[in-house]
Amino acid sequence: MSGEVVLATSRLRSKRTEGGATGDLRFAGYAAIFDRVDRGGDVVRAGAFGDVAAAGVPLLWQHGPASVIGVVESAREDARGLRVIGRVSRASAAGREAASAIAQGAVDGLSFGYRVKTARGARPRELLALELVEVSVVTHPMQDLARVVAVEG
Repeated sequence: MSGEVVLATSRLRSKRTEGGATGDLRFAGYAAIFDRVDRGGDVVRAGAFGDVAAAGVPLLWQHGPASVIGVVESAREDARGLRVIGRVSRASAAGREAASAIAQGAVDGLSFGYRVKTARGARPRELLALELVEVSVVTHPMQDLARVVAVEG
């Protein structure tokens, strides 16, 4: 399972590599980091995403529900957090803006939308079971370490 993510990621170049002006842009990164309190006072625990299925999970620009810029090809938990591989389509204006910003290294934050299934405590609230609703490329992620780590295209 994690081997699939590692193999796909190994073909991606460093995140500062310039992308082309046409075609899709692929990236790998972390949408969530485990065991670190985010700016909202939540901490995601390992296992919270369970056997997440990336199929059908939209990739958004800045959490905008009207700004679908692509798809999440893969989402898997590893020892660090929720590792994702996303594909940004340049077919829309938002997709072109996002792809350009990612390729130039101007925007490298990742975030995710979710529904809480199980949580405990407060400040920090421990998120124990989540339903992944979307992954977003963002300027300022809630979890500072949730970042794009490699880019292709």
